[in-house]
Amino acid sequence: MNTEPATEAETHAVGDDPDAIEAETHAVGDAVEAAATAVGSVWPVHSFVTANPLSGFEDRPFDEAVTEAADLLGGRGYPRAATFRTALDEGRIDPDLLDAELTDRGYEADPEALLERLAGAEAERSADGPESPDSDAERVDRVLTKWLSAFLDEGQAEWSMPNREAGFYDAFRSVAPYDDEIPDEGLAGDLPGSPIEAIETALAPYPGGEWQSVFEAQFAALPGWTGLLKQRADDGGAWQSAYPITLEGYLAARLALADAFGVDVAPPSEPDGPAIEPSDEIADAFLSAWEATYRDELVERVAAESEARDGARADGGASGRPDAQLVFCIDTRSEVIRRHVEATGDYETHGYAGFFGVPMEYRGYDADVSVDACPPIIDPEHRVSEVPTDDDGRASRDRLASLREAAGEVVETLRSNPATAFSFVEGSGSGYGLALAARTLVPGRVYDLLDGADDAVPGDHEFCEPGVHDHDGAGEGLPAGMTRDEKVEYAATAFELMGWEAFGRLVVFTGHAAETANNPYDSSLDCGACAGNPGGPNARVLAAICNDPAVRAGLDERGIDVPDDTVFLAAEHNTTTDEIELYDGDVPDSHAADLERLRADLDAAREGAAAERAESMGADGSSGVRETERRAGDWAETRPEWGLAGNAGFVVGPRGLTSDLDLDGRAFLHSYDWETDPDGDALEAILTGPMVVTQWINAQYYFSTVDNAAYGSGSKVTHNPVGNVGVYQGNGGDLMTGLPLQSLMADADTPYHQPLRLSTVVHAPVDRVTEILADNEAVTGLLDNDWLSLTVVDPTRDHRAFEYEEELAWAPTPERTDARSEPRKAPAVADD
Repeated sequence: MNTEPATEAETHAVGDDPDAIEAETHAVGDAVEAAATAVGSVWPVHSFVTANPLSGFEDRPFDEAVTEAADLLGGRGYPRAATFRTALDEGRIDPDLLDAELTDRGYEADPEALLERLAGAEAERSADGPESPDSDAERVDRVLTKWLSAFLDEGQAEWSMPNREAGFYDAFRSVAPYDDEIPDEGLAGDLPGSPIEAIETALAPYPGGEWQSVFEAQFAALPGWTGLLKQRADDGGAWQSAYPITLEGYLAARLALADAFGVDVAPPSEPDGPAIEPSDEIADAFLSAWEATYRDELVERVAAESEARDGARADGGASGRPDAQLVFCIDTRSEVIRRHVEATGDYETHGYAGFFGVPMEYRGYDADVSVDACPPIIDPEHRVSEVPTDDDGRASRDRLASLREAAGEVVETLRSNPATAFSFVEGSGSGYGLALAARTLVPGRVYDLLDGADDAVPGDHEFCEPGVHDHDGAGEGLPAGMTRDEKVEYAATAFELMGWEAFGRLVVFTGHAAETANNPYDSSLDCGACAGNPGGPNARVLAAICNDPAVRAGLDERGIDVPDDTVFLAAEHNTTTDEIELYDGDVPDSHAADLERLRADLDAAREGAAAERAESMGADGSSGVRETERRAGDWAETRPEWGLAGNAGFVVGPRGLTSDLDLDGRAFLHSYDWETDPDGDALEAILTGPMVVTQWINAQYYFSTVDNAAYGSGSKVTHNPVGNVGVYQGNGGDLMTGLPLQSLMADADTPYHQPLRLSTVVHAPVDRVTEILADNEAVTGLLDNDWLSLTVVDPTRDHRAFEYEEELAWAPTPERTDARSEPRKAPAVADD
């Protein structure tokens, strides 16, 4: 946790002993930091990062964690009985596996009777309902969220909160005397000069041993706002640097308001331990059987392909150079387009984390701020900026940027200024009306017009490139660009992690982004590995690196032979429409025919993938491209695409294990070849990096589905964006923290996303995986506590599968039966 900024320094006196002051400050800070782990971090909605909302509970078993979280946060931990019944009726839960899970827990009753019992317990909980809210506590929340939204605003508000640059506590202290909603008496009427002193004053009646429990309950009262400020304080960044906020400052203001309104902050009585309800135990059995049914089918098919692949190698296998190789993000949406690309010709696809291994902070040519373009579990190490490649490009881009910026400022000023708003509406209302009517009545035509406008204006990729060719270290913070050794390392790591052995004439690094209109959660559809930002810039950076002659020489020194005629280029996959845009400005004329063929085949692949996606949303697949374009351009469309809904599996192995399988867009796919990784370093990087990130994504979808009110964000129809950082449901209150209903539900009562914990399948020797887990306690802890499962298909042991149990022990799975040729599909959805 970041230390308190100088503007919120702890300067109160504990006697006059400086050592006592420091000790008291550290004691409060330690208790605050420990209490804050109960609330998951929340990223700003403009850079939405999927994360486990119960991340602070991952150090305990899943069943205990969801019980404790329910007591603290009020959220459900398991799907409802109706969800299990649907899965059972559709054959998604194997009856034999279910019987085994129930028997292990001591239940012999018929599954239908147990579902009735589960439904009854749900009805009883619903009838009891939450306790009536304390009106005084509600007043605390109302005042506090008003000032939090004003302070944490990231550019939406026209009038800023006074004194923001001094930090939240000092800014709140300066406005509190003028807020008629805050009583003049009590601590809020005379706030101390430092937040630590305010906290100590408010908690003076309580023993120090209770303080952490008090802090935990106060953080849990508004988990959305708390999670946002927690993330901002931890992450730093431009907004935090300009307007700092700390957990201590927030607690001080909250406790002062509680004192002013007479709210008792005594901690709730501590139970002896988490009491797991019988209904939760039943639900856990159904969930485990559902997951085992999915996992066993996936493992059977991967093991069968492993054996077949081994036989093909013994017979000599296929040889020859592919027409092109495309590297996609491991995102589940890539699984769909990869199948269709491979079906169009002799193409080879690979899966790699969508930031392409380059931990960077990126700034577009005319962007106001930089964004992190790497997973939140790692820190950016380079500052990469987009620069024009020639003077004409710079002049053209500068003119466009200036015109756009000037026009935007004029429109925004006229629209939001009270003195000009009415005249602006009168003068421009007809134009706005026509635009709104077009977006409402003919969104597909609007998409065509916007797409045509993009084609008419030179795009970024035609005259701009990422500035990765220098390492001058200019500016503050991160170094600009990369050294030659750094670039060689990023290129080599990519090929080593994917088990790359040969290169085609064209190699395409394909990032991804979504296209949607009027959607506060649009960044949730972009690349999670790029912290909720488009992946195209990262693809362009790695392509530029690999085309560098000095880098190629460095790769050759590391035993990676890149042919002279191999050209690397970047692309971006639009996951809403399945269009793949190639950034091909640097492709030489010698490769024109290859490029033309690739472009035509990508268009054909788009047709098939878009049809598949349209059908999954209840639309006519025969007009898939048109339907996906309509959804991208329709400002009233609440479900432009499904995102990662349905995710349930993560396969780590050669593409040959899954290339002949339709995995229904439910599996993350990371390329890996155990035979090119004798030391296991590449596999360790995958298990400690991408697997952890996919578990975050999976947990966010799981909890947003099982209890959308507590862990999701409700319906988009009633979203109210606030401060460019989040959304309310209604006109105030706590920030919503997870995914909206339209990203998860087929209809009001039927989940489209199947809430299952992540099943990881790794193709490698089991002993190698054991050694890696032994060296990584954090990953082993997730497995031991049942937050995800891990199965290894061992090619050195007759392709047998071994399932991780606990404490580095494995159990061989039963002998395989014939794997199904196709997985069970998610149900199609009637368009709503």
